[in-house]
Amino acid sequence: MAKDEEYGTKDYTDPPPAPLVDLEEITKWSLYRAVIAEFVATMLFLYVTVATVIGYKHQSDPNVNLTDAACSGVGILGIAWAFGGMIFILVYCTAGISGGHINPAVTFGLFLARKVSLVRAILYILAQCLGAICGCGLVKGFQRAYYVRYGGGANSLSSGYSKGTGVAAEIIGTFVLVYTVFSATDPKRNARDSHVPVLAPLPIGFAVFMVHLATIPITGTGINPARSLGAAVVYNHETTWHDHWIFWVGPLAGAAFACIYHQYVLRMSAGKAHGSSYHA
Repeated sequence: MAKDEEYGTKDYTDPPPAPLVDLEEITKWSLYRAVIAEFVATMLFLYVTVATVIGYKHQSDPNVNLTDAACSGVGILGIAWAFGGMIFILVYCTAGISGGHINPAVTFGLFLARKVSLVRAILYILAQCLGAICGCGLVKGFQRAYYVRYGGGANSLSSGYSKGTGVAAEIIGTFVLVYTVFSATDPKRNARDSHVPVLAPLPIGFAVFMVHLATIPITGTGINPARSLGAAVVYNHETTWHDHWIFWVGPLAGAAFACIYHQYVLRMSAGKAHGSSYHA
């Protein structure tokens, strides 16, 4: 394997960079099918996860559960599993149709890496945001009595943390997620580690799970601008909008850093080290 690289050959094939604007793509049904898949997946993602958050807050409310409120409900661990588990399920279901982004930060990172065109990226992000709003709307419709009382599952900066800490937490959390996406879908890795089967949605789901464990106490964990926007729009409370910029700036910056690190540090440095003609 190393000798092949030394002589400039590869045992894997990288797809060509996506064009910045592909007018022909606009005429294809496959694009709109993928956009619909992103909308539905994000709607389902927000419905299940926000419903889990609302349910936990209701079950652990000391005014409702007078016996042992602290130990009632799924807890932070269960919420993290809900987010990570849903990402695993939905990426598995939609990967062959849309790539299973379900997150504007992921789409933005892949766009910077020339994995998707500008047109596709814009349509994906619009579909994700609209799907998130619809998903949160379903939760509010089904749990109207509890939705507003328990904050609508909206993200906000926890007391005791500065805005800088919140942005940093979102940057690092999204970096972990998008870096995992790049690594799990890297054709170079798949060729080298073909003896170790890797189901891409699994590490991506685990990345979301682990980031939630670390970040829920700080920001409630955004790492997905559509998730934060959908909850904020439907809940529509002043406190939610006050620091909402954190949940866009942090994830988009984290996605950009992950793209730069994977594409232009790991991949390009590896190519130079082995003297191959590969360019990321």
